[in-house]
Amino acid sequence: MNNTIAPGLPFIPATLPTRPTAPSGNDVERGFGDTVKDAINQVNELGNKSDQSVSQLVQGDRQDVHNVMIAVEKADIAFQLMMQVRNKIVNAYQEVSKLQF
Repeated sequence: MNNTIAPGLPFIPATLPTRPTAPSGNDVERGFGDTVKDAINQVNELGNKSDQSVSQLVQGDRQDVHNVMIAVEKADIAFQLMMQVRNKIVNAYQEVSKLQF
């Protein structure tokens, strides 16, 4: 089976797993809040790495401008995605709060 749609583009399966595998051992099932906290921490790490790369470039410790720009763009895209997810969560909360029981 061909794993690419076009040269350089990864194959994306039509069906995705509906539920992650069950935790094993003493692992506790993670909640939505923990997942959101982890995502925010990952975005924060990308921002910190980006800041470090820019600082090193300005100080003259780095010469690879392209890698610095890649780090900055990764941080920017991750932040934009996080904000869009936040907006969707807020919209969903507002819709649920409008429901009458």
